[in-house]
Amino acid sequence: MSSALNRTPLYDWHVGHGGRMVDFAGWSMPVQYASIIAEHQATRTNVGLFDVSHMGRLRFDGPGAGEFLDRLVTRGVGDLKPGRIRYSLVTNESGGILDDVLVYHLRDAAGGSYYLMVVNASNRGKILEWVRPRLETARDVQLSDVTLDWAMIAVQGPKALAAAQPLVEAELDRLKYYQATETRIAGHGGIASRTGYTGEDGCELIVGSAAAAGIWQALVAAGAIAAGLGARDTLRLEAAMPLYGHELTEEINPFQAGLAFAVDLEGRAFPGRDALAQAKDDPRLTRRIGLELEGKRPAREGNALLHDGQPIGRVTSGTVSPTLGRAIAMGYVEPQAAAPGTRLAVDVRGQMLDARVVELPFYRRLFRSGP
Repeated sequence: MSSALNRTPLYDWHVGHGGRMVDFAGWSMPVQYASIIAEHQATRTNVGLFDVSHMGRLRFDGPGAGEFLDRLVTRGVGDLKPGRIRYSLVTNESGGILDDVLVYHLRDAAGGSYYLMVVNASNRGKILEWVRPRLETARDVQLSDVTLDWAMIAVQGPKALAAAQPLVEAELDRLKYYQATETRIAGHGGIASRTGYTGEDGCELIVGSAAAAGIWQALVAAGAIAAGLGARDTLRLEAAMPLYGHELTEEINPFQAGLAFAVDLEGRAFPGRDALAQAKDDPRLTRRIGLELEGKRPAREGNALLHDGQPIGRVTSGTVSPTLGRAIAMGYVEPQAAAPGTRLAVDVRGQMLDARVVELPFYRRLFRSGP
């Protein structure tokens, strides 16, 4: 493993416990420990534990921080109450997606207000370059990149809150979905949020780097199963959560991706707003779809999709679903082939596999707390 790669505060634990480390967006990260399927199933039935410290964390302070972010992202955050989190997008001037982000509005122990933006690891540098020139005209806003100072741990699954609660001073089950609070975590200052990227209930804990290993080990002792990037990908794909670089790119706009809920056009100005207003009802644009394939051979990113023998799109993500026991995929197709029930063919190295367009998500947990 190259010494040039960034390491999370939990790197030594991963290596010491058999994590197979890979280069992911410039970070040395565990793709799996013993088995991706076992880690996946542990998250669906019990508690999965994920090191997500590689995600970028950008803090915005100052009286103008909320207004500044409201002019930067596609979804209004100027009205975001303290303790709330909102999923949004950063788009370029043509409406293409630079990143999908979470914006937190938090209060500190002294009652002060600040915002936190969590960005994808691969896009942290790009988003910083996008934001910094815009700060030059916003003198009442201060930006701090706290990615390397803090760790972030995702505790996911039906028993996640029970496993994490003994370490967290705040009552986790009182947090609704997409709510967060500053609190004490194993005696250290931190942030707990009711968020995740697996399709399960759970929480994410943000703590100082020095505290991360002790908290991680306490969660393992409480029964959580360490899981790597492989299980995180199969879990998010079953839940039809888009992944940047696959379902989301600078060539794809939010309406194509099925993320219209994350775009507020009325009475707002942000980069790409006018282009998105024009694209909103464009019937010619490709659309994100879900696919179920016949048999167990998975489709992979880049595989061509055909309708009546004609190329009409491509696969962006595919796997054999550990939960459902069948091959699933997401991709983009021309609108005439996007309706559920449409029969398509997937070209997997010259072999044509039968597939059917289906509603998303593939998997939905039976109960979800909060709105």
